[in-house]
Amino acid sequence: MSSPSPVLLTTSTHPPKLDFKFPLTVSCVHFICSSIGAYVAIHVLKAKPLIQVEPEDRWKRIFPMSFVFCMNIVLGNVSLRYIPVSFMQTIKSFTPATTVILQWLVWSKHFEWRIWASLVPIVGGILLTSMTELSFNIFGFCAAMIGCLATSTKTILAESLLHGYKFDSINTVYYMAPFATMILALPAMLLEGGGVIDWFYTHDSVFSSLIIILGSGVLAFCLNFSIFYVIHSTTAVTFNVAGNLKVAVAVLVSWLIFRNPISPMNAIGCAITLVGCTFYGYVRHLISQQQAAAPLGSQGTNSPRSRVEMLPLVGDKEDKV
Repeated sequence: MSSPSPVLLTTSTHPPKLDFKFPLTVSCVHFICSSIGAYVAIHVLKAKPLIQVEPEDRWKRIFPMSFVFCMNIVLGNVSLRYIPVSFMQTIKSFTPATTVILQWLVWSKHFEWRIWASLVPIVGGILLTSMTELSFNIFGFCAAMIGCLATSTKTILAESLLHGYKFDSINTVYYMAPFATMILALPAMLLEGGGVIDWFYTHDSVFSSLIIILGSGVLAFCLNFSIFYVIHSTTAVTFNVAGNLKVAVAVLVSWLIFRNPISPMNAIGCAITLVGCTFYGYVRHLISQQQAAAPLGSQGTNSPRSRVEMLPLVGDKEDKV
């Protein structure tokens, strides 16, 4: 008679997981919270005056940007299902390169050699990080990379909007978040509605889990508000360096909380990417100073202003909702 198999008791240092694997629903919650937050900030707290936008421009200019913006957030949430936070944040640092390449290929913009040179460490760091990522997943990697393209496209589309309206971050969220909620609501209900209902009936501690989910939506809006404050209170370089510091903190916190494995070469690749992003911001700052100092008569057709398209910041102020 064989003895019964021993029962193995294992303990885990990982935090409890909500197992809420519904990226469309999470994104929709974030947009709803951002819509409410922007409404309160403008109409209740009077933090910023409401910028009036013609109804025709809302559909022709804001809606397309909202759609791309929406895809950016969804792809970011999808990628987090398959790759660690640290890896996703490092890939997001690739956004300056995708913005330059898109404007060069599609919009025929020209850039100084210093801009191109500053992208070399960013691209190199991303490649090194990807090749040495121990938790590499091709689907999550592709979702994050397409998200970078969506971020760049959204930023480029925003330029045309900013020409007509002096938008700030709060007003941008005020107009974009309701459109994004409308875009996501039907797909979320059709594709994830049944799973969300099953999760409600089968998951333990639903109330505390809902607090975490709603809390992430509140934090998503606070992120926009804080970025708005930092951009208007500091310089471009300061904001760029702060954005890189966010990536470094995300990598560290991801390792501390979720214990995702990070190899030495992976850490070096991430560091190279951060240095590249900081150098990119510094180059942009130098070019903007040169343009500001140049006499008006010297800014002709061959001037840096006409040849170089100044790019939005890394992690620009509408990057997350």
